[in-house]
Amino acid sequence: MPLTAAGKLKIVASSDLGALGAKDGPPVEYDWTLPSLAPLLLPWLAILALLAFKPNRRAAAWLIWLPLGCVMAMTLMPPMLPSGADFFLDVIAALAIGLAAVWLLANYLRRSHRLLTFFCILLVLAGFSVLAFVSREGGSVLSIDALEIGIVLGVGALATSVALVMDGWICRNRYRPFGLYLWLFLAMIVLWLVIAAPFFVFALIASGGRIPWSEFFIPVLAVALGNFATLLPFLILSSASPFYRERLKTLLHVQSSVPPVMSAPAPDAGLKT
Repeated sequence: MPLTAAGKLKIVASSDLGALGAKDGPPVEYDWTLPSLAPLLLPWLAILALLAFKPNRRAAAWLIWLPLGCVMAMTLMPPMLPSGADFFLDVIAALAIGLAAVWLLANYLRRSHRLLTFFCILLVLAGFSVLAFVSREGGSVLSIDALEIGIVLGVGALATSVALVMDGWICRNRYRPFGLYLWLFLAMIVLWLVIAAPFFVFALIASGGRIPWSEFFIPVLAVALGNFATLLPFLILSSASPFYRERLKTLLHVQSSVPPVMSAPAPDAGLKT
């Protein structure tokens, strides 16, 4: 039912019973009212609340709307996904909210040990993503379709958190944007393949080896690419904005790759003869 529709609805159950009886059942009237938009606004209000934090009280922090809007626009485009895979757009939209929260809270998420930083990233990313997912699904959050979205969203949050921390460790305290992007892309693919591999092995055994390998690799690679495409606008923002560049470097325990400054030689006090 469209959000803009309201009024009295007449619901009729219809079934072709042939000569056994009437085709249409008795009509049932129902007064449909517009659903509240408050749940849909909840994740956006949460992002606004994060912008009110003291470290984010500057104009540069509001650039977070650029990657967030970019990802949301991507989910509103006519989907080119196979039938039954449209739910992945809901996963992308929810994950984008979680990434925006991670970028805004980066200063609070870093810990002395990378493992602790990983748990902090995962907690915030999963928490805000679930908030966006629940507000989007509304009362159907316990349905089978919602459960499927929730599982993929949880795996996506886990893969993203692990990939970010692994990428910071691989860079070894040196911030190199293109190298960081490349390693993050490769880590995302490997992580999704590793996570999905046990399910494929189980299905392979259950089917007696009749499942083509393409039915495993192609969907998993597509999901990994979608996960990376969701993260990419936030990485580009970190490269373009000094404010968010420092946030990402702080989060990943890396530093800028800057050549050492050569000290100027002291002027000669005089020539010895």
